[in-house]
Amino acid sequence: MAPAEILNGKEISAQIRARLKNQVTQLKEEVPGFIPGLAILQIGNRDDSNLYIKVKLKAAEEIGIKATHIKLPRTTTESEVIKYITSLNEDSTIHGFLVQLPFDSENSINTEEVINAIAPEKDVDGLTSISAGKLARGDLNDCFIPCTPKGCLELIKETDDKTNGRKVVGDVAYDEAKERASFITPVPGGVGPMTVAMLMQSTVESAKRFLEKFKPGKWMIEYNNLNLKTPVPSDIDISRSCKLKPIGKLAREIGLLSEEVELYGETKAKVLLSALERLRHRPDGKYVVVTGITPTPLGEGKSTTTIGLVQALGAHLYQNVFACVRQPSQGPTFGIKGGAAGGGYSQVIPMEEFNLHLTGDIHAITAANNLVAAAIDARIFHELTQTDKALFNRLVPSVNGVRKFSDIQIRRLKKLGIEKTDPTTLTDEEINRFARLDIDPETITWQRVLDTNDRFLRKITIGQAPTEKGHTRTAQFDISVASEIMAVLALTTSLEDMRERLGKMVVASSKKGEPVSAEDLGVSGALTVLMKDAIKPNLMQTLEGTPVFVHAGPFANIAHGNSSILADRIALKLVGPEGFVVTEAGFGADIGMEKFFNIKCRYSGLRPHVVVLVATVRALKMHGGGPTVTAGLPLPKAYIEENLELVEKGFSNLKKQIENARMFGIPVVVAVNAFKTDTEAELDLISRLSREHGAFDAVKCTHWAEGGKGALALAQAVQRAAQAPSSFQLLYDLKLPVEDKIRIIAQKIYGADDIELLPEAQHKAEVYTKQGFGNLPICMAKTHLSLSHNPEQKGVPTGFVLPIRDIRASVGAGFLYPLVGTMSTMPGLPTRPCFYDIDLDPETEQVNGLF
Repeated sequence: MAPAEILNGKEISAQIRARLKNQVTQLKEEVPGFIPGLAILQIGNRDDSNLYIKVKLKAAEEIGIKATHIKLPRTTTESEVIKYITSLNEDSTIHGFLVQLPFDSENSINTEEVINAIAPEKDVDGLTSISAGKLARGDLNDCFIPCTPKGCLELIKETDDKTNGRKVVGDVAYDEAKERASFITPVPGGVGPMTVAMLMQSTVESAKRFLEKFKPGKWMIEYNNLNLKTPVPSDIDISRSCKLKPIGKLAREIGLLSEEVELYGETKAKVLLSALERLRHRPDGKYVVVTGITPTPLGEGKSTTTIGLVQALGAHLYQNVFACVRQPSQGPTFGIKGGAAGGGYSQVIPMEEFNLHLTGDIHAITAANNLVAAAIDARIFHELTQTDKALFNRLVPSVNGVRKFSDIQIRRLKKLGIEKTDPTTLTDEEINRFARLDIDPETITWQRVLDTNDRFLRKITIGQAPTEKGHTRTAQFDISVASEIMAVLALTTSLEDMRERLGKMVVASSKKGEPVSAEDLGVSGALTVLMKDAIKPNLMQTLEGTPVFVHAGPFANIAHGNSSILADRIALKLVGPEGFVVTEAGFGADIGMEKFFNIKCRYSGLRPHVVVLVATVRALKMHGGGPTVTAGLPLPKAYIEENLELVEKGFSNLKKQIENARMFGIPVVVAVNAFKTDTEAELDLISRLSREHGAFDAVKCTHWAEGGKGALALAQAVQRAAQAPSSFQLLYDLKLPVEDKIRIIAQKIYGADDIELLPEAQHKAEVYTKQGFGNLPICMAKTHLSLSHNPEQKGVPTGFVLPIRDIRASVGAGFLYPLVGTMSTMPGLPTRPCFYDIDLDPETEQVNGLF
């Protein structure tokens, strides 16, 4: 009998690998930046496994596949292995992966459980039950065949490959068998190379399938179709009629890993900052800020426009897009607003969750803020009632005969220039400096807060119990979102940065005029603990299924009125270089947008691409001299009948706000938010005048009534504007004196002739400069109802001097805020608050009565 014909696996596998190399080269040319990815998960350190893996890694490198070898220790448990598999399933850069068998583990690991945890579309070894089932059914185009049999099929017939010690042998006595068989593969050099070649082939095949389904950088996201109704139902009815995606599904669609998401039920989640670290090398998307003209007391629809725009960019133009908005305060929800989630067919859902509690961030801020307030008064009390020695002994108590400074106390000693760590070595003078903050009660700027509109807390007396021994003082409550801790949350860039900012918050001055901080009080570490979850942005969705970050809600007058830097940063990474992040700045462009640029962008280092400026016919009519608009009363006749003359006159305000935006070097798109009483002639007039006076484009929007479809023209204009040349610049240099920075904002943004610093403001400017805070940016606290300080002055007031009555410092947040006129930091309830309408259906547990 003639000896068997040798099937040379080495030669055939070399041909297959050469073919695969060409295919990978072609894929990389077709899709720049794309690389097929293979991962091999190994448990333990078996010699045979190490050998096989080495061969696979070498073959992958030769072909152009990026191979990752994950080697877990023998102590790894089954649940840890499955956790690794889950992260590989979710990693879009890995197109195939396998677990190297057999396991070399000290623990009992169920091979079937582990294999079946692999996503079938990445199961390039073809070993999952799903792959086996598909193979049995003959679904060969949708499954992977195990590599060894597949290699045998390529060669014609079988054999496998093993390692015994260091010598590779086969399953067959090769020398004897070759004399009897018709065909045979050599050992080594037979099926082994074919198995590896088939693994590579399956990985390339998987990468091709991935590219057919997914465009690199594009989310595979499911959008909701709106069932538009006329007339438009109430916001809550629309919110309820829409089918919500489970928030975990949305998180996966936008490229978040399950370990980066903390679910709060089915409708909201927190996103961990580790996502930002993982994506740090990915280029940012386009950054868009939505602002408005000087509004009527009814508001002109910035939030609604923000949501309508992202729905248009996402569900209609198929762009990766994120909205980043502030979290509303419960005070106004139960008081005058009834909700702040956008409106009509452009809102964040579910609106009940959005408006009430959300994930508890505002409660965390309330707790942290009030801990500081308690610490201040307790410290004053204890210092007034104890000697230096008694105070020191209690601050640094002896525990089991040992005295020890805490870490925060060591930091205070260093700040005082005392380089000692042993409490027993301090001199009497050092003990006095360390133990006494000597707070001047008249200088306390820190107030207690509550997330409720409660006018009777605007001025209170504290310390009236006999236990306080007559140490009463006048104080007040602010609403929680006015707390400096809220502004810190919005402007922080990391957990470490937040810890530092919380420590820097100045709460009072000592009797010597030195600033006293939360770090001096010893409370900043505890504040960070209370805020550790609040720092994570909250993920929600729009009516059309696009993602929204709801995070932070600082006041737009005494603070900067913008959502968090962290939410914007994570969103910009998730959308990728072709995507869009649309964030909203509070109040008109003279306040919210100016602070967005000069404070938020200064701290984040992010550079915006487009300003969307929201305008309405009714606001322009008001600026043109129309009758007073009052919330809660019907609109006067002039606002519901065509009046082109009033619109043209009032255009002056929009023109000035276009100029304000362009001062920062950014293209402006005007969004004319249409109401049913507006006429086409009025809307066209605004668009034409805007284009004539420097807007990149101006378009009519009907997103309240039509959702994303009604903001399609706006979305296309924003896309074009994002490609236009821009040269972003800040308005002032931080090194300028405080007064000069205020003057630049007043003259350039508001149109004032000059500023006048009243005596208190003059004194504070000197104090803060002396204390080392003169180089902070400026956050103007001014009415949003006029470009000037007088809310009655509409249009573009001229010839006025801006009076600055006081200047205050938010040192932790990182700005000084000059007060122009009086600022209410605790809203009151109206005669008929919204809470009259808000109730719970005990059967369905639905919240009724939100707008």
